Amino acid sequence: MKVLMKLLMKGTGVFDRTLDFLTYLAGVLLVLIVLFIGTEVMSRLLLNRSQIWVMEFSEHFLLYITFLATAWVLRREGHVRMEFLLTRLKPRAQALLNTVTFTVSAMLCLVIAWYGAEITWDMFQRGVPRATMLETPMAPLLAIIVVGHFLLFVQFLRGAHGYLRRWRVSRDQEQSLPKRVKVVDKPILNR
Repeated sequence: MKVLMKLLMKGTGVFDRTLDFLTYLAGVLLVLIVLFIGTEVMSRLLLNRSQIWVMEFSEHFLLYITFLATAWVLRREGHVRMEFLLTRLKPRAQALLNTVTFTVSAMLCLVIAWYGAEITWDMFQRGVPRATMLETPMAPLLAIIVVGHFLLFVQFLRGAHGYLRRWRVSRDQEQSLPKRVKVVDKPILNR
């Protein structure tokens, strides 16, 4: 059991470092977009020329930025949440509702990743290009959607596990504490 726990903890660290790296990569892509567009503006002003690749590459990079960083944002609880109902619940009910929500979200991400992988593989095999001036292949553009949803799947499972632990801890605390004591705990998403 201890060996399994060590392996899981090591895997968690590797996953966290992977998310951090992918987020830095997304930042680099954002800087490249700024440089590309700046170069395009200067090229139009000074040389009266337009580069056809700038807009298309910027579009591709925006797609990559979104899916490279979204699991990292989820890990940091940075996504928008509708908390109108959630804040009115007791901590234990909040943890249970979050567990269910994160589990359902994980399953949806897995389904999207699965079917996205099938479509991406089909596009790759057929060599389907994007209907633009550069006719870039579609498969790499779709592949990042698959990767991003798989990373979200893993992070949603981690979050569901953290909220389930929180629910169990609050249940144990409610049973061991007098009824007048309020149990307040922060969610455990990264453990």
